[in-house]
Amino acid sequence: GEGLAFLSGGETMRPTMLARMSFRRPPAMTLAAARNQQWHIVDATGQHVGRLAARLAPVLVGKHKPIWEPHRHEHGDYVVVVNAKDVVFTGKKWQQKVYYKHSGYPGGLKKRTAAEMHRRKPGEVLRKAVMGMLPRNKLRDIIKMRLKIFPDEEHPHHAQLDGHKPGWSPLEDLAPVTE
Repeated sequence: GEGLAFLSGGETMRPTMLARMSFRRPPAMTLAAARNQQWHIVDATGQHVGRLAARLAPVLVGKHKPIWEPHRHEHGDYVVVVNAKDVVFTGKKWQQKVYYKHSGYPGGLKKRTAAEMHRRKPGEVLRKAVMGMLPRNKLRDIIKMRLKIFPDEEHPHHAQLDGHKPGWSPLEDLAPVTE
């Protein structure tokens, strides 16, 4: 027959079946391998907000892992940031950087400087910086729950951090900036 492929044992296969077979996806990873989520702790004392956020966002998404897939949320790790009250901005950004939000009503535009936002809720400046670097899709809400920011040294995640000692951390070289 024309256009038929011969298999072992003399069976034949139509070209459409061959095409379907050649484009099969590789077998899915096991859920246990996908959920190999680690916990990382980062001291934000003296860290620049944007540079720290640029290091945290890929770890939350899971891009540092060789098994990363864009459509899977299970690859990202948990990140605990302590001493968020001690982050720094370069230049005059504390006074000049303005965060906007709108209530949706006429005249409902509200503005806050970075210094005012930091004074009201320490760590919110860092959270907004990280959120601006996360993908804007349906996985964003799941990914952002893995970021835990605390203004002081105190945090309730000691059990997760003590029980898991990773051999290598993508955030291990973060050291406070000395100016």
